[in-house]
Amino acid sequence: MNTIRTLCFVIAALSSYSALVYRLCQVRRSWRDSAYRTLVVTLLLQCLTFTMGAVAMGGGSFLGVGNLAILVMHLAAVAFCVSAQIILLRWATTGEEAARKSRNWLVTGIVLDVVLVALFLVADGPDRPASDFDTGSGRPLILTYLLLFIVSQAVPCVTIFRQCGPYARMTDNASLRQALRLLKVAAVVLFLYCAARTVNILTAASGVDIGVWKVAASVFSAAGIVLLSLSLTMSSWWASVAGVAGWARRYRAYRALYPLWRDLYESSPDIVLEPPGAASVADLDYRLHRRVVEIRDGWRDLRPYIDRTAGAATGAGEGAEEGTPEESRQAFTEAAQIRQALSAKRAGTIPADNADAGDFEDRDTDNFTAEVAWLTKVAAAYSKLDKAG
Repeated sequence: MNTIRTLCFVIAALSSYSALVYRLCQVRRSWRDSAYRTLVVTLLLQCLTFTMGAVAMGGGSFLGVGNLAILVMHLAAVAFCVSAQIILLRWATTGEEAARKSRNWLVTGIVLDVVLVALFLVADGPDRPASDFDTGSGRPLILTYLLLFIVSQAVPCVTIFRQCGPYARMTDNASLRQALRLLKVAAVVLFLYCAARTVNILTAASGVDIGVWKVAASVFSAAGIVLLSLSLTMSSWWASVAGVAGWARRYRAYRALYPLWRDLYESSPDIVLEPPGAASVADLDYRLHRRVVEIRDGWRDLRPYIDRTAGAATGAGEGAEEGTPEESRQAFTEAAQIRQALSAKRAGTIPADNADAGDFEDRDTDNFTAEVAWLTKVAAAYSKLDKAG
């Protein structure tokens, strides 16, 4: 069990140091920002907390004083929670209100740390077995010390959870909004740590052994700190991740449109502005735009060969399944019309009731993202119809 707890401390410490190093890499361009400096202090306190936790798990004294690592861990944890609350205030509010609330949290943190030190000394903390600060051992002063520490951790979790939702809705910054949402999740997980830790202390004080469930607190703590580390750095890396994800979506769309584009290109080679494959992968945005334009142009070339009367029945009957959403059924209808029109053009047959006007049900093509999404559905339906024969 101690191995698992030590591992959880190590994971929390590593995630904290990773977040700190990542943020320190931005020191030259961000140091003038007070919110950035507060964030660095928060991460330093976070690192100190879990470093001392790992040291305390090793047993023995620290700097020659018994249980000093435990005390430093708890004091740093209180300061860390206060600093995290101040960070949230700096993110969400400005001016006098943020300064006033920050001062209130700072004073509260100092008072809590002073009270914890006093309780530690009065309870003869340096000479107590380290296990007393894990279970309380039924000693009133140690129990008071531990429960006060848990309250000092739980209250910021509740306030952060309550504030993150409204603050996320207030900001126009997408990366900050995602960071606040993840911070809200971290607050929930860390509150579960506080609840589990309280259960451990009270059951031990009552003489009840809950066995392996004691490690739940350490697991919640490690998971919460990993999420917290991500949330405290997300505002600087989310835009890059979102950019990569957006590129991947566009690349998937580009590939998905290929079967439809290929058949339209074979039918109407003039729709292509430049030879296929001339652009590089780095030109993905340009290539996707060209592919959408070329599909539209190829579709327009097919209008004289489209039999509108046969399209709906063919699309719904051959590809769309029962219960398919209406937009997907429309995509199958359009795909079936294109497939029928390509066959008619190859045969030189012009239907009597053709569609020499209109374009993909006259959809609005001003919204490029929506147009790509729609054409991707049509291309997927077209591929499915091809496979069906």
